[in-house]
Amino acid sequence: MSIPVIDFSAYSLTEDDVSEEQMRSLSSQMKTAFTDVGFVFLENTGITREEVERVLDASKKFFLQPDEKKQPFSRRSFSVSENHGWVSCEIERLNPNRPGDLKESYNICSVLPDIKWPSAEFQEIHASSFLRCQELSLRVLTVMAHSLGLDPDVFLSAHRFLGTDRNSSVLRALYYPPVDSEKVKENQVRCGEHSDYGSITLLFQRNEGLQVLSRSGEYISVPVIPGAVLINIADLMQRWTSDQFISVRHRVLLPPAGDSCTRQCLAFFVQPDDEAVITCLDGSNKYPPVTGYGYLLKRLQASYDQF
Repeated sequence: MSIPVIDFSAYSLTEDDVSEEQMRSLSSQMKTAFTDVGFVFLENTGITREEVERVLDASKKFFLQPDEKKQPFSRRSFSVSENHGWVSCEIERLNPNRPGDLKESYNICSVLPDIKWPSAEFQEIHASSFLRCQELSLRVLTVMAHSLGLDPDVFLSAHRFLGTDRNSSVLRALYYPPVDSEKVKENQVRCGEHSDYGSITLLFQRNEGLQVLSRSGEYISVPVIPGAVLINIADLMQRWTSDQFISVRHRVLLPPAGDSCTRQCLAFFVQPDDEAVITCLDGSNKYPPVTGYGYLLKRLQASYDQF
């Protein structure tokens, strides 16, 4: 299995519109990718490699600080959003059958200026990235709707509060520190096997390490394509499309013993609006109706000892 690569330049953020012929081509390619693999690389999206590197550099500067410097920005310390803020190593456990993941993150759930930020530069860089990812994700959802023969508003209307406190989408800057193999717990990995929760995920990778489960049941390593964004289907979208689009499990294992490499990436997890009710688009009852936030809360509670 290999992950398809699509040239998205026709509907890049630098373009105001896309022709019908170009939309048909993009829709056909994206439908095949999300039906067969669940993942796709998009090139020429309008979000440049330089933009992404700027965010990763800013977040790395934060992560390399002592924990006591990061503690004031911990997740659950912001009244506007309990999921906003820094998550330290081993707090999150995406596979509940494994020890805590050997990674830390900074969750950006709100771009409101009245939230306390590590610095003005950190705020400007990450808030700008959130808005750019938001814009691209809406274009991807538009193409996905076309690929299923749907009015784009079917998806867009369920994401109209993206970027507000009525939608729980999150931009996560992720950092995987060097691993001390002598301190690693049994069965511990950098990121446990899991599928994502919401509609779609946009992932910008600086380093390799991600593995995706193939239909044959084997995990395959995902390459890094400079300047490309990796998009995958998440669980609510699979439910929404009655399994037409597939949400695939993925993970990040430990580096080889003695390898002190770090890993960084930036992920934008797109959620439907908190009160949006997700029902099967084909009219079936394959999955019961669920709200965007109701499903998210259930999954978050499973990933943390307490949400």
